[in-house]
Amino acid sequence: MSVASNSQQIKFGTDGWRGIIADDFTFANVCKVTRAIASYLKTAYAKDRPVLVAYDTRFLADRFAQTAAEILADDGWTVKIVDRDCPTPVIAYNARYLNSAGALMFTASHNPAPYCGIKYIPDYAGPATPEITDTIVANIAGASDAPPSGKNTDKISTFDPKPEYLKFIYTLIDVDRIRSAKLKVKYDALYSTSRGYLDTVLEHCGCQTETFHAQRDVLFGGGMPEPKGEQLIELVAAVKDDKADIGLATDGDSDRFGIVDEQGNVLTPNTVLLLLARHLSKNKGQTGAIVRTVATTHLLDNLAAKYGLKIYETAVGFKYIGEKMRETQVLIGGEESGGLSVLGHIPEKDGILADMLVAEAIAYEGKPLSQLVEEAIKEADGPLDNKRLDLHLDDAHKAAVLNSFASNPPTEIAGIKIKEIGRKDGIKLYLEDGGWVLLRPSGTEPLMRVYLETNSPAKLGQIAQYMEDIIAKMEPVN
Repeated sequence: MSVASNSQQIKFGTDGWRGIIADDFTFANVCKVTRAIASYLKTAYAKDRPVLVAYDTRFLADRFAQTAAEILADDGWTVKIVDRDCPTPVIAYNARYLNSAGALMFTASHNPAPYCGIKYIPDYAGPATPEITDTIVANIAGASDAPPSGKNTDKISTFDPKPEYLKFIYTLIDVDRIRSAKLKVKYDALYSTSRGYLDTVLEHCGCQTETFHAQRDVLFGGGMPEPKGEQLIELVAAVKDDKADIGLATDGDSDRFGIVDEQGNVLTPNTVLLLLARHLSKNKGQTGAIVRTVATTHLLDNLAAKYGLKIYETAVGFKYIGEKMRETQVLIGGEESGGLSVLGHIPEKDGILADMLVAEAIAYEGKPLSQLVEEAIKEADGPLDNKRLDLHLDDAHKAAVLNSFASNPPTEIAGIKIKEIGRKDGIKLYLEDGGWVLLRPSGTEPLMRVYLETNSPAKLGQIAQYMEDIIAKMEPVN
């Protein structure tokens, strides 16, 4: 959710409210949003259940969290606040384990350092559904932005969420198998909340681990806490120089993963999802549905067909994947932006577990990660080439584009016929050759995101150029 100013409405995005610290993300607005959440809690939980509060490594995140804890205590809730910055999947697991009334997590995930955010995690340990967030937003208008009284601080206590989470994670991975592989691992914490968690798990699993950037830095070393190629240059170099088996990273709140193979290639989330879907089914004998968002590779559909598994497509946002995980048995659910969860885990994305499952896959197969990737892609009748265009458009231009494609869509794109149009989230054009194009406007930025997938790099370039050209021509006339 994003908020522009005190005079404008606070809005929820796909994963909570985010804003710029000291601009819109202020203590007054935190008080207002926390009271709106507290109003929802009264309708959903008895006050004999504690509310958990956690935060990431960002500037003032711990102080925002303490303020929220005091607001909740003022309202009569017992509050348990973490004893240090904490990964989102860790507080989510504890929200369920401690039979809580849910958790407030202060994080802006992979966003740049000037941002902070807050999201509410219900007791089922996954992202809040739109029905819950809509109720919270409706409560904001009548909520006060006054500071807490500070009178009920005896209702606030600190706790360590780490032991129970680690105990649970060790039931989801084959610790002995990973130990026997004696993997050499490079781990870049990216100044994130996974430090002290992922390195602990790696050491417990007998991995020879070298760790980078494992301290709190509210500026994230001048970069972004996002485990993508431009942020992982040092990790890639370390993997190649020391001939490591794998390089691992997470984003700021550790719900997204970053994977580097032994050759120094940064794997895309689409590739990791495919690799792990195959590993869980082929090596661990697990079954269940594969769930992906509309923006995620269709290679997962091909793999599901090979293994006789159901495939479900959801709107963008892990809350929709989490909802499906609560409804049916899901082998793996994930999205192209770098989040996944698996059978037996909480319905929340977890970068720590994702990283360890890739290490586990190497241990099971006894092959280099690059070879496992190649085999998974081949088994899914790949490769397919993917691309995302982030086109800077204002709201009027975005509306004109969506209206044009919805009311008068083209019959073909770059000479390839369109066989079907989907409207689950944005507009998805299914092409006759098996490729697809998704147009989806950003809800928080002046961007039109255009996702592409097809069966050759040349064709990908042609489709991308076609989409850029046709969208540029759709600019509304003033």
